[in-house]
Amino acid sequence: MSDFFEIINYSFFRLAIVGVCLISIASAMIGTYIITRRLVAISGGVTHACFGGLGLGYFLGINPIAMAAVFAVGSSLGVDWLSRHHKVREDSAIAVIWAIGMAIGVLFVFLTPGYVPELNTFLFGNILTVNIDDVIVFAVFTLLLVLFFALRFKQIVACAFDRDFARVAGLPVRFITTTMTVMVAVCIVLTIRLVGVMLLMSMLSLPIMISEIFVHRFKPLMILSVGISLVACLAGLFIGAAVDVPCSALIVIVLAALFLVAKIAKAVVPD
Repeated sequence: MSDFFEIINYSFFRLAIVGVCLISIASAMIGTYIITRRLVAISGGVTHACFGGLGLGYFLGINPIAMAAVFAVGSSLGVDWLSRHHKVREDSAIAVIWAIGMAIGVLFVFLTPGYVPELNTFLFGNILTVNIDDVIVFAVFTLLLVLFFALRFKQIVACAFDRDFARVAGLPVRFITTTMTVMVAVCIVLTIRLVGVMLLMSMLSLPIMISEIFVHRFKPLMILSVGISLVACLAGLFIGAAVDVPCSALIVIVLAALFLVAKIAKAVVPD
């Protein structure tokens, strides 16, 4: 037990705590938007398309996260562009972006000389590798996201539920949807460092699925999702440190457990 409390004295663990709090807040807010707009499939495609940016970044010897961000934003905007201007079904565009991103990633990882030691970190996540620069980026992104929601909340809600109504009402639908598309892509890239490509979708969807059991309006749903995400992420981090198990998997397990408990509680104590 003393070893468990001693780990808090290490700077890398304190950075992990700050990082996990920031990303849990951002991912819950983004998750509420993508669930409301039924964009989970697109987010999955963008998540796997990021792998192309990671592979290219390693091959070119530049920051793989920066390249993943370029791929994420490009792929999300690409899906929107294909579906709007070329009459391509959205699910077909997602499948193409998903496959191309993964193919590019695999190609450049194998072309990169030597072994890529950090690849597993991006695939499966390791919040303990977060450094001060990552935390600053997380903080700036989360602040911008919160400010955008605060300034444009009613417009975001209108566009999330019914874009046609929002367009008829004269709201800046293109600006809101494009900005949120970029925000979703950036959030996906940043969250990769937390739970990895393989587990990211659980992080974006499970807190909202749990919240939907109890509330249905956008604002309470988002607030409750943020709280659930914070609890699950911190619990996964501390349990992982205590038992020496990767915290990314534990975060998803905690979220899944909370979902089951919430479903049982709702069944036992209905409205």
